[in-house]
Amino acid sequence: TVLAVASSAGSSQQPAAPHRLSALSIEWQGKGDLARKSGKLDDANNAYESALAADPQNRGAYMALAEIARGQGLQGKAIRFYGEALALNPTDVNALSGQGQALAEKGAIAQAQNILARIKPLCKSACLAANQLAASIKTQSSARAAALLAAKDTEPTPGGNNAPSVTQKP
Repeated sequence: TVLAVASSAGSSQQPAAPHRLSALSIEWQGKGDLARKSGKLDDANNAYESALAADPQNRGAYMALAEIARGQGLQGKAIRFYGEALALNPTDVNALSGQGQALAEKGAIAQAQNILARIKPLCKSACLAANQLAASIKTQSSARAAALLAAKDTEPTPGGNNAPSVTQKP
């Protein structure tokens, strides 16, 4: 580990220079993109993970893994991958939006709204990422409200008999 840190520190041009991804990481990310477009999600996941093994600062690979996880309904996993991308660039509005959407889909509406509040100042004008997150929050809020109402309508009444009352004449 020390060798890796020393060699990466020695290869940078300036302390503030942006990180240049390794060619191997870019190659694996390309393979992941092709597999993903072909619908081979397991192969895509493996390729993106290889891209990250080659260069753990490959934000695009984290984003791709997050989007695949979200598409598979694995919102917790998606949130984690978006978090990894955000650790590399905390102002990435697409990663923020994706994480917020995954949170909303998981039912964490308040957290998603907090992320939306973080995105808005980052956008200079109309922002697709903010609009997508706002739409997701609205959709998920409406769906949760409808589910709560439906659950309330089917709750048993006190006394245990949920059949409609029918009066019979003797």
